[in-house]
Amino acid sequence: MSTEPLTAERILEATEEVLRRHGPAKATVVDVARQLGVSHGSVYRHFRTKSALREAVTKRWLDRTTRELAAITEDEPREAEATLRAWLAALFEAKRRKAGDDPELFATYEVLLAETSTVVEEHITELVAQLARIVHRGVERGQFTSLGPDERMARAVFDATNRFHDPAYAPQWLRPEIEADFTALVDLVVHGLRADRG
Repeated sequence: MSTEPLTAERILEATEEVLRRHGPAKATVVDVARQLGVSHGSVYRHFRTKSALREAVTKRWLDRTTRELAAITEDEPREAEATLRAWLAALFEAKRRKAGDDPELFATYEVLLAETSTVVEEHITELVAQLARIVHRGVERGQFTSLGPDERMARAVFDATNRFHDPAYAPQWLRPEIEADFTALVDLVVHGLRADRG
């Protein structure tokens, strides 16, 4: 048995390892407890159900991307267009990295997405809110044209770039022409937002 205090963070770290090793279909709370050297009851004291544990580990995983993108969003001195381009590129790269480097955790994310998890919905809501801040700043500075409420414009940008962040498209992210496709779409989106379209 482990002598180190059992915390939610330790459980989540162990869960990630178990998911990587066994995948979402076969990973159990008993496997997580075994990894930690504790009883499964100890794990359940922190996370009442296997579903709660899976949602927590997925939230932790998604929050890494959210934090990375938040840093780009808050880069005030940067032009809105440059911020938007950097944000979209970072989102695409983060999703590709997750799909390629962490296939088991990516599979867990896909399972939760199929279950319409609130964790995934909250993640998307936060990403759209970040985009809305970028759009708002661009409109405020006269760099973007207002085409409606900031949130609606942000959601349109998010939906338009879906192919480059929705897990359903992950198999396409390895295609040789994907970078050119991404650049062409971002150019089109930015052109549509520009206050001066000349």
